[in-house]
Amino acid sequence: MMRSLLLLLAIVAIFATVKSMPSGCEDTCSALDFEARVFIERESELLRQRRRQDFIAAYNYNINVTEANRQTMINVATANAVLNKELAPELQKYLDKIDDEDLLRQARILSNVGFDALSEKDYKELKNAITAMQSNYATTTVCSFFNKSDCSLTLEPHIQERLSNSRDPEELKHYWKEWYDKAGTPMRKNFTKYVQLSSKAAHLNNFMSYADYWLHFYEDNEFEENLDAAYKAILPLYRAIHAYVRHRLNEHYGNVTVPDNGNIPMHLLGNMWAQNWDEAMELYTPYPEVPFLDVTSEMEKQNYTVEKMFQLGDEFFKSLNMRPLPESFWNLSVLKRPTDRPIVCHASAWDMLQDSDVRIKMCTEVDTHYLYVVHHELGHIQYYLQYENQPVAYRSSANPGFHEAVGDVIALSVSTPKHLKTIGLSPTGQLDAKRRINELFKTALKKVVFLPFAYTLDKYRYSVFRDEIDESTWNCAFWRMRSMFTGVEPPVVRTDRDFDPPAKYHIDADVEYLRYFAAHIFQFQFYKALCTLSKQYVPNDINRPLDNCDFFNNKAAGRAFSKFLTVGNSKHWKPVLEEFTGDDEMNPAALLEYFAPLYEWLKTENKRLGAIVGWEHTDKVAPDCCPPFST
Repeated sequence: MMRSLLLLLAIVAIFATVKSMPSGCEDTCSALDFEARVFIERESELLRQRRRQDFIAAYNYNINVTEANRQTMINVATANAVLNKELAPELQKYLDKIDDEDLLRQARILSNVGFDALSEKDYKELKNAITAMQSNYATTTVCSFFNKSDCSLTLEPHIQERLSNSRDPEELKHYWKEWYDKAGTPMRKNFTKYVQLSSKAAHLNNFMSYADYWLHFYEDNEFEENLDAAYKAILPLYRAIHAYVRHRLNEHYGNVTVPDNGNIPMHLLGNMWAQNWDEAMELYTPYPEVPFLDVTSEMEKQNYTVEKMFQLGDEFFKSLNMRPLPESFWNLSVLKRPTDRPIVCHASAWDMLQDSDVRIKMCTEVDTHYLYVVHHELGHIQYYLQYENQPVAYRSSANPGFHEAVGDVIALSVSTPKHLKTIGLSPTGQLDAKRRINELFKTALKKVVFLPFAYTLDKYRYSVFRDEIDESTWNCAFWRMRSMFTGVEPPVVRTDRDFDPPAKYHIDADVEYLRYFAAHIFQFQFYKALCTLSKQYVPNDINRPLDNCDFFNNKAAGRAFSKFLTVGNSKHWKPVLEEFTGDDEMNPAALLEYFAPLYEWLKTENKRLGAIVGWEHTDKVAPDCCPPFST
């Protein structure tokens, strides 16, 4: 009954659309193309409505983690998956017969139904496995190091606060082990089920593995090779950072805790996954006598609120003559942690696919970190608003990495001394040489350090999905790859009785991670393009360096940015990228240019200190537990 009603409404809408089509289309379009357009537009409207139902149910679960909401989310998604699967064969019959390139692109995108290809039983079983991992992650608490009877500590803010501020290796080891033992190991069966059923879905969609299914979204048969090449290009800079940080940690903790030629014990780096290292920066600041820009203190002095942080982000986009946040955003978003219910605190932006209904869900705090996260998430929101008039098949980014890069490129501009002075959070808009190195180093501990981590996360999952690792050695393989590609290791020996990958949210939530690696490359390409266009960056001009470019309030940059975003996924990403930046590939050259002053400093300083570059294999997993890996 519901499908019949939705179909009737969609047909009415299509008739209105057909009437408004340019006169003569029946003459210029083939009969089959015309039939396909009517069919695709009708079914796209129905699909949009189903996806909106899915997203609303998922959002309600994420802002109120209850079993009832979880079951509602699964039931809605399962019912809609049945209808989505019915659509695929209907679309596929047009693929070899129509000439219109736009219709072909839409049909190809819409006919690839992902998990929906599974039987209803398998689909529900898969969703149960994924949501069980998500629920466990969202509700995991650990026991206090100081009071073992208090086991109410959550990852954010409690555990993260200790990782950021404690310098006691035993305390940090305690929280690390507690988290991985509880957020990771109990989820092994669910992860195994997820791997089995996601692989089955990939085969039903005619892909050799779920890794290949993920990679197909990049529309480039050589993108995995491009990934390897980008990792190798940034590796010298990363190894220089790694050598310097390890040397300084060795000076602080001693050889027993941090060997001068081994892996860095990850619990000492201020982040549960060692995906960024800036929270422990006080131990390895290049010029510790030179103060950093203290944005958090200034925000506190000025009585900043969470709402004001989002208003600042809104003002940034409006200064570029881009879309303001709709009123519904303020009414329907959850911007602070509720006190009356559990919530998935991992920051996320949502496009509800109707009437500019865009939302953010996050547990924002008033500090520097969240100031940039706010702008990042609002970048996603702006992307949604810019392409919302595209057909449902095109309401995404042309390259999966573009979406994350859009948020990050705004955060890059906002974090500059120039911008912070503009908005009254810094007394200076220009840094001297020592402060510049400090700030570049801090940024590198977030941006450059992240790249090998992101690279490893999906290289590991590709190997799992392609059945290149025996299931009995999944955990050992995970840590061997972390050691090989990132030079970090767990603080305690991990065996295959443990299972640590689900201790990371994106693994629980079935979020492909190459997009984050790509985004960390693309954002510097975007940034350089916008900075050049706004004349805020000029090569070899010491007064307008790339790392202090702020394109706030530049309408020319806004026009180019809007044009880039409005395309959505309606075109292949390479020409879209080339028009915007001049590059037609994921190219780390802009990132390396941005950090070039820091790299030169690191090479000189590492030589002066006698810091060893490179690392040996970890001794925290058995050396022969699984085959060696290579890029």
